Amino acid sequence: MTLAYVPLASAADRLAVPLERLPLTVKILLENVLRNADAPPFSSRDVDTLAAWTPGVSQRPEVPFMPARVLLQDFTGVPVIVDLAAMRSAVEALGGDAARVNPIVPADLVIDHSVQVDAFGSAAAFRVNVDQEYQRNRERYLLLRWAQRSFDNLRVVPPGTGIVHQVNLEYLASVVATRSGPDGIVAFPDTLVGTDSHTTMINGLGVLGWGVGGIEAEAVMLGQPVYLTLPEVVGFRLTGDLRGGMTATDLVLTVTEILRKVGVVNKFVEFFGDSLKYLTLPDRATIANMSPEYGATAALFPIDGETLAYLRLTGRSDAQVELVETYARAQGLFRTEGAAEPLCDQIVELDLSTVEPSVAGPRRPQDRVPLDGVRDSFETFTAQLASMRKTPGVDDARGGTAVAERPPRIAVDVAGRRGEVGDGSVVIAAITSCTNTSNPEVMLAAGLVAKKAIERGLSVGPTVKTSLAPGSAVVTEYLHRAGLTPYLERLGFHLVGYGCTTCIGNSGPLPDSVAEAVAEGDLVVAAVLSGNRNFEGRIHPQVRASYLASPPLVVAYALAGTVLTNLFTDPLGTGAAGEPVFLRDLWPSETEIAAVMAEAVSPDMFRSRYRDVFTGDDTWRTLPVPASEVYDWDAASTYIQEPPFFADLPAVPSAPAEVRGARVLVWVGDSVTTDHISPAGAIHKDSPAGRYLVEHGVAPVDFNTYGARRGNHEVMMRGTFANTRLRNRLAGGREGGWTVHLPSGEGLSIFHAAMRYQGERVPLIVLAGAEYGSGSSRDWAAKGPALLGVRVVIGESFERIHRSNLVGMGVLPLQFKPGESAEGLGLDGREHYDVEGIAAGLHPKMAITVRATRDDGRTVTFQTTARLDTPVDVQYYGHGGILPYVARQLAR
Repeated sequence: MTLAYVPLASAADRLAVPLERLPLTVKILLENVLRNADAPPFSSRDVDTLAAWTPGVSQRPEVPFMPARVLLQDFTGVPVIVDLAAMRSAVEALGGDAARVNPIVPADLVIDHSVQVDAFGSAAAFRVNVDQEYQRNRERYLLLRWAQRSFDNLRVVPPGTGIVHQVNLEYLASVVATRSGPDGIVAFPDTLVGTDSHTTMINGLGVLGWGVGGIEAEAVMLGQPVYLTLPEVVGFRLTGDLRGGMTATDLVLTVTEILRKVGVVNKFVEFFGDSLKYLTLPDRATIANMSPEYGATAALFPIDGETLAYLRLTGRSDAQVELVETYARAQGLFRTEGAAEPLCDQIVELDLSTVEPSVAGPRRPQDRVPLDGVRDSFETFTAQLASMRKTPGVDDARGGTAVAERPPRIAVDVAGRRGEVGDGSVVIAAITSCTNTSNPEVMLAAGLVAKKAIERGLSVGPTVKTSLAPGSAVVTEYLHRAGLTPYLERLGFHLVGYGCTTCIGNSGPLPDSVAEAVAEGDLVVAAVLSGNRNFEGRIHPQVRASYLASPPLVVAYALAGTVLTNLFTDPLGTGAAGEPVFLRDLWPSETEIAAVMAEAVSPDMFRSRYRDVFTGDDTWRTLPVPASEVYDWDAASTYIQEPPFFADLPAVPSAPAEVRGARVLVWVGDSVTTDHISPAGAIHKDSPAGRYLVEHGVAPVDFNTYGARRGNHEVMMRGTFANTRLRNRLAGGREGGWTVHLPSGEGLSIFHAAMRYQGERVPLIVLAGAEYGSGSSRDWAAKGPALLGVRVVIGESFERIHRSNLVGMGVLPLQFKPGESAEGLGLDGREHYDVEGIAAGLHPKMAITVRATRDDGRTVTFQTTARLDTPVDVQYYGHGGILPYVARQLAR
């Protein structure tokens, strides 16, 4: 078959940098604008802009980018489908054709975020959890089944299949895509945006893609390009080779630490160097997966022989592998030994031989800890917590206040088995998350550690909640083929589901006696998980310390039962013969792992598992699906409600107005994540969201999680800023979703204060420090504040996706001038604020004046920068957000 393509060489005479030295990121974006140059809003100017790319320039204009596809997961995907359904209703109300609201760009939605670890430690755990998943999420799944049938260009991967990023890596990604065009079938790079920040995992396969908010993803699905500034590319040179016993997890935690220190927020990272030949494709995917943890937009690896080998291993056709190689070589996208290094804005280097065994924690993924330093890191953490819990009014010898003594270990009974829980106890040990379960080497290593532990007579204590939640069913198949499943199960690592569980807070409840002991003793207990996120309060509300670790280390810590064990020097337990057993006795060699992998992993298992990937089980297939273009909203549903974003939408938007007399709803410090802002995890029965559900007839046992209820704005707005670890400075040191209503001074929940302000017609402001909105891409971190009445967020800096989402919801992000902050300006958050300059006409990154007036009449006036970074941002903001903008376009 003959395929057409747009050769990059056609722009070679315009390039400021030789084509062979151009970074891969720039090459892919250049091909994108070359191919779309005749389709507005693209133009030949965009080709000139990308062709002029050179490293180190200060002026970086924006360019459009039209991804080949969109990837959704169900937590973020359900709100997208709800919005599209609501947009159909709005377009119909405006007199347009509702059927025009239909994905133009192909989209895949993988249901992977809804399974919870309710049952564990038994062969029945998987079936129990899946049944619970369907019972809890029936209303959501009915919506998704309707979407699967009603929308063209949308495919849905049913529950129980795997984690979205692993399914993408093993099946959905083509590396080189094809599409029919006027000149026949055209080949071009497979690119994407996804509604999960870890969409970047696919960069390991040589596919450029990154996470965007659900709001931005909706626009792409409806044919609107993504706009980004001309990329700043950080090259990461790899030298040397990993020492024996090092895992991809050790490597990625080292890379994360390095790049966090370098500072790569809003930048594109590219890995190069001949030492890439030592990294398997799953190793590369592991590094690319954690791109959000080091802050990069994307972390791209080149296409090379390892890429082709992985495509064959995962069952891709010979024809597809041949296409990938032929196209990549023709376009200069294929890595060859000794090739010239790309010209980048900055070069970072790592000698792989310097990587050491590591974990990260106890509450941030970038905080790498050498394996022999975990005990010290935990003790430092508990000391910090203790300093925050000093007993008031009790003087110590230094004139301060005394710290209450930590409680001793507390005896518990778990299903008839006796154990103890104390500070440092591992109460959750989870092999979970896309980061590592896509990597056969580390998963088989975990199985081999379990096998050797059983053979030496070790066991896991009853107070450790163990779980195995692989990223795809292929993992359990090769563990079974290798004969390792029985050993993992004897240690309690039974299959609990295929999906993103512990890493997103779906860890389920602790055993009652353990939970009671933790509460009674105010214990600082720990989780160890093979994930990518361990932000405070994320894994479980009672677990304060969480460490990210490789799967074999998860098994090791489960055996030890505490993070106070030095795994280098202390035994994990006592063997059957009474001898101490150390980690070094259980750790498999590279030869052992390679031998098991060669025998257990083959292309046929991938082809078999993905043959009917969109079909689902009997429960999915028998869900009733109404045949209608416009969704029939159920007013009684507590999961799915028509959102108010399009209520009474005028055909023409009003001009943006000044913000006057605003009050501060929330004032937070640095590194506040979307986990702090957006509702996530369990819903407490006494919270505003919990009371809403009870009022609507939902028993607390059926609350499910905030993530599962993202399709109901009434729940989500009540859970906004409700994280138990949120520290709102207006709340006087009280943790959680609390604030002070002004000027009354009355302490209220943030939701109730916001509703009171709305009744008083007072606009709201959020004050923030640096890196506001870091972490997962959560559109509700922007939707929730917008529904609460937040009009402006003033911060020292913003995470890329969250800034875009704020604009997409009509919330104005303003950035303090360099070196300035709320504290530095002498603000106390109790002023009323006027934001001036909006009505005069906005343009990208313009100066906006803010005037804060105290109750005594004194004012503080300061300048900020409007983080409307592109003309398109200004356009979206002028329409009140991206959703009203698109709805108006489609109603024409």
